[in-house]
Parts: sequence; structure tokens; C-alpha cells
Amino acid sequence: MQTGTIKRLTDRGFGFIAVEGNDKDLFFHSNELKDVKFEELKEGDKVQFEVTSSPKGDNATNVSRADATGAPAAKEASAPKAEATDAPAAE
Repeated sequence: MQTGTIKRLTDRGFGFIAVEGNDKDLFFHSNELKDVKFEELKEGDKVQFEVTSSPKGDNATNVSRADATGAPAAKEASAPKAEATDAPAAE
């Protein structure tokens, strides 16, 4: 898998990934996301992906968020939230 950085996102469900050493950014579509939703991505996020060729050029597929080292980002566990109460503490 390769790694890159989200360079641009559109409101139409696709974006572009900058890959270090490449002059041309890779196109990706939200259908190619794995373990992340399009709405959760931000420009500047590190991602990992595979590259496939199409008639219009290379595309990123199997795109997932990566941490700063390029490894897949760990899934955040949903910890139960403590309930806030207005009651005074028991003495």
C-alpha cells in the first residue's frame, strides 16, 4: 500500500491525494473508502491506498485513514460517557 495526504475534497463525494515524489495527484471516489466515511475526512489527513489504472489515469482505491507513520489508524473505541448530574455529591 502507498501513503499520501488528502489535498482536496469536493462536496460531490470525491477528492485528490498528494503523493510525495509524484507531480500528479491521485483521484479517489467516496465509494473507494475503507473503514472511514467521506464526511470524516479532512484536507491534510494522511491516508493509505492502492493504485489502479483507468482510462482517465491512475486512481486511488481501498483508501483508508493512516496515522502519521503511514500505518492504518487505530479504530477509536466508544467508551461510555459519564452522565452529568446536577445533584450535589453525597457526603
